[in-house]
Formats: sequence, structure tokens, C-alpha cells
Amino acid sequence: MDLYAEMAALIAEGRPFVLATVIESSGSTPQKPGSKMVVLGDGGLRGTVGGGAIEHQIIHAARTLLESSEHTRVIETHLTHELGMCCGGRMKVFLEKHGAPPRLTVFGAGHVARELALLAHRVGFRVTVVDARPEWANPERFPGIELVLKDPADHARTLSGGTGHCFCITTHDHPLDQAVVEALLDKPSAYLGVIGSRRKAERFRMRLRAAGFSDEAVARLRSPMGVDIGALTPEEIAVSIVGELIRVRRQGAPAE
Repeated sequence: MDLYAEMAALIAEGRPFVLATVIESSGSTPQKPGSKMVVLGDGGLRGTVGGGAIEHQIIHAARTLLESSEHTRVIETHLTHELGMCCGGRMKVFLEKHGAPPRLTVFGAGHVARELALLAHRVGFRVTVVDARPEWANPERFPGIELVLKDPADHARTLSGGTGHCFCITTHDHPLDQAVVEALLDKPSAYLGVIGSRRKAERFRMRLRAAGFSDEAVARLRSPMGVDIGALTPEEIAVSIVGELIRVRRQGAPAE
């Protein structure tokens, strides 16, 4: 049970890992079916599948799996013939990758932001909400959500982004939305969107080009955000945006 608690902690921290499970064994082997080991990207371990050469082989295969596009792999090894171990048996080990959950930072803590953050959290995103107003950004309104009480534009400038990170900009102020967009536009991300009408979106794009951003960079901005379902209420708008985020997570890009 301690190993499962360790895995839960790693998932909560957003740290990817591979779970190695012995699924078959025959002859003399250091571990039997059901034995488990967690392998981290830096080579850190939790649990064991037997030690020695077999464990070294599994660690190498697990770290390779973490860097690949695969999600599972099976390693079958004769301990004496292939690894030179004296046990003389055979082991089959199933490797299963557990990736870090996709990250979503929501800038702003208004009505749409609240529904967006809560729904995204429920479908598996690791959500952070950024707003300088404690009366809006508080645990009562955002249970279970990480909160950052800071000016959204200032916080955006500190972020490095990443291919697994989504940004949704929903602040209470159009100039603040613009400042956050400008802070994020050249940083890597899976998704960068700002709430608003098509007219607002076109004005944003004009200002971005005037500020010197390339057409390629400006094209990355999703605005209006969300799948077109005719959404009107904060709850409906959240559904449309989370639908688009799920499509990005599963298919790699929003629809044109």
C-alpha cells in the first residue's frame, strides 16, 4: 500500500513515472508475479523487481519508455542466458507510463473562470488560477484549485510555458488581457486563448501585430475560445472551452 501512496503523491506533484509489474515468472527468479517498482525520469526508484541485472534492464527500459511516444511495453528476459544471472529463471515485466497531468493556468477569477477551472479540474487538468483580488480568488470559490494572488500579467512574465501547458485568459479588464497575451505569446504552450467576442479578438490581433509580433505568433492565439455551441452562461462557456482543451489534449490541436 505504501507504493500506491507514493504513486498518488507523484501524480499529485505532476511527476511522470513508469510502473513496472512482474506479470509472469518461471524457474528461479528474484521476484514473483505482482511485484512492482516505480521508475522516475531521473532514475529514482520506489519498490523493486528483484535487483541486480534484471532491475538494471527494467530501469533502462522504463526511462526509454518515458522519452518515447509509447505508453506500455513488455520486457521478457531469461535471467541466465540473456543477463548472466545465476537464478536460471525467466521473467516477464509489464511497463506502464503515467504521464504528468496537463496543466492549465487560468488568468482571472471571475464567473467564467470559476466554472472553467472547476470543470477542467474534474476532467483531469492540473489547474492554477491567477488573480490579485482575494475576494474573487479564494478557496471557497475554487475548492481544490491552486491559487496565485498576484497580478496576472506579472505572473505570466515569470512562466516558462511548455508543450503540456494550456493558458486561458479571462481577466476582468481588456488591457490586462492584452498584457497577459503579450507576456505569453512567444512562450511554448499547447493552447493559448483569450475570452471575448470576435470583434475583441480582431482588435487584439491588430494590437499584437502593431507591437511587433509575427503573423505566425498571432495565429497561435485562440479567440474567441471554445467550441462553437452557442454558449451564453458562464457554465455553458466553460463547457465549450473545456471541450476545446480536451480536443487539444487528445488530438494535439484545436480545430480550425
